[in-house]
Amino acid sequence: MFNKHDISRDLCQLFGKQAKKGYDWWWHSFSARNEKTGVEKAFFLEFFLCNPKLGGDDAILGQSEQNKLNNIKPSYLMVKVGTWGKDAKQLHRFFGWNKIEVGMKKPFYVKANDCYLDEKILKGSVNITEEESKTHPEYMCDFGNMSWNLKIDKKVAFNVGYGASKLFRKLQLFEMFWHVEGMKTYYSGEIIYNGERYIVNPDTCYGYADKNWGKDFTSPWVWLSSNNLTSKITGKKLNNSVFDIGGGCPKIGPIALKRKLLSAFWYEGKCYEFNFSKFWTFTRTKFNCYETDTQIIWNVEQKTWRKRMVTHITCEKEDMLLVNYEAPNGKKLHNRLWNGGNGNGTIKLFNGKKLIDEIICENVGCEYGEYDK
Repeated sequence: MFNKHDISRDLCQLFGKQAKKGYDWWWHSFSARNEKTGVEKAFFLEFFLCNPKLGGDDAILGQSEQNKLNNIKPSYLMVKVGTWGKDAKQLHRFFGWNKIEVGMKKPFYVKANDCYLDEKILKGSVNITEEESKTHPEYMCDFGNMSWNLKIDKKVAFNVGYGASKLFRKLQLFEMFWHVEGMKTYYSGEIIYNGERYIVNPDTCYGYADKNWGKDFTSPWVWLSSNNLTSKITGKKLNNSVFDIGGGCPKIGPIALKRKLLSAFWYEGKCYEFNFSKFWTFTRTKFNCYETDTQIIWNVEQKTWRKRMVTHITCEKEDMLLVNYEAPNGKKLHNRLWNGGNGNGTIKLFNGKKLIDEIICENVGCEYGEYDK
């Protein structure tokens, strides 16, 4: 049973060694509708913490030429926001650690100026001018402005099990951890994006909330999730369903577990899990993700003793962006990390050889990239 909420895993994990060489982020994505036109638009918001013990009054940006030359590691809160579609953009606002408040006990919170996040509330603003974007490549972002005021209601969780348990978190064994407190999340409120107001409705936002933390990122990097699902067999909306797939190449210390994915499908209240860390389920995974001239394509097949899930998702590159992160060591190795929120495709779910359902997936959150070689 993976649908187990555990807000202790949502706490800030930047203690011990990870305080000097670690990151921790909370990710939120959803759809909203333009107040005037009714047109749907997909948005994302993220609070990204890095290397608190190295910080001070000002944000330290690892991609500045001087810091790269002197091998100075980054340290900051980056509030990362943006939108997908034909005008896909990412906007970054940075804070030095002396200007950040972080609640390390349950429930967590992060606060800096007007930007605030906890389990129930998400609000703030980012404004980057065209001149700032051009003259500060170390910001790693586009230009524009966005403000938001949202309420959060996390409905379905993907608890990956002992791999992110209290002991494993304390030992900091994995290079990259994952917890999904809200793979189906209801958001409500408003977004103001470049002067246009967008309404976020819990029933049509198809919201998602997770977090990652660790010392470095995975390569390849794979993520797929959606709760806008329709049965191809019955034609009915699956209002109590959501799937989530993530991973790539997890590492325990120096040991790489190549081509491993964690997956969960909450199908109308029933659990279908494909989790390699639960070895007794004999989970096997094959995946092939690649670029064409116009699309990113994901093909994933997973099996346990009895269950099988076959996933095929595509997303148009023109609707996506190359999302930017630097690692706590200051290196930026992911320079073609494709990220989107408008993917679509199908999932076939089997029990043995019997087809349980074929599902149409829309508004798919999606990500794929590999390190520069």
